[in-house]
Amino acid sequence: MTARQIILSIVLMSSVIVYGQQKRYGKNYPSFDYKHLHFGFALGANTSDFRYEINADTAFADSIAYIDIRKQPGFNLGIIGSWDIHEIFHLRFIPSLSFQERLFTYGYYDKGELKSRDSRLESTYLDFPLLMKLRSKRINNFAAYAIGGFQYSLDLATQKDVDQSLGDPIVKIQQHDFQYQVGGGFDFWLPYFKLGFELKISNGIKNVSIQDNSFFMAPLSSLKSKVWWFSITFEG
Repeated sequence: MTARQIILSIVLMSSVIVYGQQKRYGKNYPSFDYKHLHFGFALGANTSDFRYEINADTAFADSIAYIDIRKQPGFNLGIIGSWDIHEIFHLRFIPSLSFQERLFTYGYYDKGELKSRDSRLESTYLDFPLLMKLRSKRINNFAAYAIGGFQYSLDLATQKDVDQSLGDPIVKIQQHDFQYQVGGGFDFWLPYFKLGFELKISNGIKNVSIQDNSFFMAPLSSLKSKVWWFSITFEG
């Protein structure tokens, strides 16, 4: 079973559970609506990528046939703090730990022969997103919402200070990153907590590449992060 099939199965089963609870008991967890502060946690998966630009001035530019940055699966977990400013406006702070990975493949010509070379970039981030959630009014045990905001990320596994001359070259990126996020999701009220499914995208604002003229970095003038997130949230 693929990751997409697993996610769809989870959403379908949760919808069936909520619908069954609603028919049997009516409106679930009614006291949730009277609280202005909510806490919980989020579990999820991600796929991370980069938007990149080629450095036309480098000596490598003429020999580079292609650059392929392949998305790799990762996961994330976080703690939710939500302030209900209004019935439909919610300010959310979700400090999280995320594990991300990208695979760089460079095709280049060496004496007329096309060759390729790979570098795997693994990152462990502390993420600090501040988001505004615009939610529809609750209809029995269901609501839909849109979400957007900004995030600061700190790479705990950074290799920005690695000496490239001591081994095989690697892709080096800065330790700090800033992104904007947009997305949406659905909330389902169960008898004792609120369950949510959320999909969003992060786009980096700053260029995080570290130019050291190594094999992997010289052909690039810019790297900006791009991450898709799927999260399951639990709030009480």
